[in-house]
Amino acid sequence: MKFLGYLLGSIFHFFFFLFLCIFQPIQWISYRLFGYKAHKASVDVLNFFLTYCNWLLLNSVTFKNEEDLPLNQPIIFIANHQSMYDIPALIWYLRRYHPKFISKIELTKGIPSISFNLKYGGGANIDRKDSKQSVSEIIKLGRRMKEHNWSAVIFAEGTRAKDGKMRSFHVGGIATLLKVVPHALIVPVAIENSWKIVRHGKLPLAVGNAVQWTVLKPIDKTDKSAEEITLAAEHAIRLQLKQTI
Repeated sequence: MKFLGYLLGSIFHFFFFLFLCIFQPIQWISYRLFGYKAHKASVDVLNFFLTYCNWLLLNSVTFKNEEDLPLNQPIIFIANHQSMYDIPALIWYLRRYHPKFISKIELTKGIPSISFNLKYGGGANIDRKDSKQSVSEIIKLGRRMKEHNWSAVIFAEGTRAKDGKMRSFHVGGIATLLKVVPHALIVPVAIENSWKIVRHGKLPLAVGNAVQWTVLKPIDKTDKSAEEITLAAEHAIRLQLKQTI
């Protein structure tokens, strides 16, 4: 099985990186010549291909969204985080809601396609060593959400759960966004089994995983503080994943 993980993992890495390289000039042309809509469309298509690179690992890809979410209201999607491979499916399947991410500023340099999108896609690029800059960037994201009815995706654990076991959620980014966009809908998203892909590191990659994203029922914010909202989202995801604290 490890031999298969080395073989298919190498093929997976090749095609994943190839798509990133192919879409770098496509993004540049789309953004420079045609603006936001064309750039977003190119990013959406890129993430379709990145999502279905999972098939090269014999992984199944399931995205469940049975919620009738509004298109005319900002949404804060709160998710657990298991690997970098969580992200493409969120961008592709939630594309109607214009999902933006809060990312480390270091990622805005040196990575084909990803760095360009982080610079120009409308998300927040934060310096974790500079709290004032981080808060300022998140506030700017909130203003863009408010103006354009965009959504944000927050991995509230603050880091990846490499063994699949959820960590407690942090309230900071969620609280800041809610101050700017108090009418935003709060929607938890549970991510399952993407951690298994990289449980041995970059190689071998694990094959035959059932990777799943599930959009859960929006959180009722009535009379709840940001801390209570965050805790409610965490509990909803833990229930879906059958995990306890």
